[in-house]
Amino acid sequence: MSDKLRVGILGGTGMVGQRFITLLENHPWFEVVLVAASGRSAGRTYEEAVSGRWKMSIPMPEAVKKLVVLDINEVEKVAEQVDFVFCAVNMPKDEIKAIEEKYAKAEVPVVSNNSANRWTPDVPMVVPEINPEHLEVIADQKKRLGTKRGFIVVKPNCSIQSYTPALNALKEYGPKLVVVTTYQAISGAGKTFKEWPEMVENIIPYIGGEEEKSEQEPLRLWGKVENGQIVKAIEPVITCQCIRVPVLDGHTAAVFVNFDKKPTKEQIIKAWTEFKGLPQELDLPSAPKYFIQYLEDDNRPQVKLDVNYENGMGVSLGRLREDNVFDYKFVGLSHNTVRGAAGGAVLIAELLKAQGYITAK
Repeated sequence: MSDKLRVGILGGTGMVGQRFITLLENHPWFEVVLVAASGRSAGRTYEEAVSGRWKMSIPMPEAVKKLVVLDINEVEKVAEQVDFVFCAVNMPKDEIKAIEEKYAKAEVPVVSNNSANRWTPDVPMVVPEINPEHLEVIADQKKRLGTKRGFIVVKPNCSIQSYTPALNALKEYGPKLVVVTTYQAISGAGKTFKEWPEMVENIIPYIGGEEEKSEQEPLRLWGKVENGQIVKAIEPVITCQCIRVPVLDGHTAAVFVNFDKKPTKEQIIKAWTEFKGLPQELDLPSAPKYFIQYLEDDNRPQVKLDVNYENGMGVSLGRLREDNVFDYKFVGLSHNTVRGAAGGAVLIAELLKAQGYITAK
């Protein structure tokens, strides 16, 4: 019998769920033993449930093909078979919040890719390199839920990964005003070009809810834990526009920033390239060895060349220069369904296991 933790994937038939499936194949710590989805897919094998809808560029892992998909609402049935779950369901927010809490109350830790609980005061929203200390509110969340091992942790929106780590590495210089435009891939909407032909040679200057998330979620990452809750930071002030572009994978950000204490270009690049966090110190399985790379070429980062840096778990930055209005401007790139979605959640789960929050039953 495997000594790996038994993992269930809620919403495993969608694009992010499929990304979880591929990332967890042969994972040293975790093994996918269960997939749950809506009643439409329940009762069929995973292979049958996603027939004609497999969106990954690599083949479906053999180990999951014959798993019989369970109904996501059969909480107790799922709970008795797993040590923890990843959540990537596509449902209205109030329903997601309710189902995640049901699983937590069934004593199943939930690592969620969804936005429903990102602003629940005692639910940590984590980028492991940025704010691992927020996990301490799990103890208070368990008191509220009345659980011994069940809790919820969420990862932030995919759009902020391309610039928030860069700003975080420069905290000592006091970023105070940030203007961002994100150019977001269609896989962020769970689509491929085959499913969304309208996006070919097209740009759509609106993504519902993204601008508020892009402006506010970094402030929660930089917030403080006070009285068992996370209180968001008040600086920097961030304003953002989010644009959908004809790219399959990879969110790009054009960033302008003012500092309290303006650094030199050399200081910025040094801070970026030397930045590391707890995942690197703990050598977690999915952690990029070098979280941030800086590219000197004027035409980098590019999606085709750089989106898979560090297996899609790293951030690529370039075009750093002084600006005639702001102190500096630069361009960032991250993989939206790896670091920005499933991969970021897997890294959170690895950190939770390393720190004893997730254990075998």
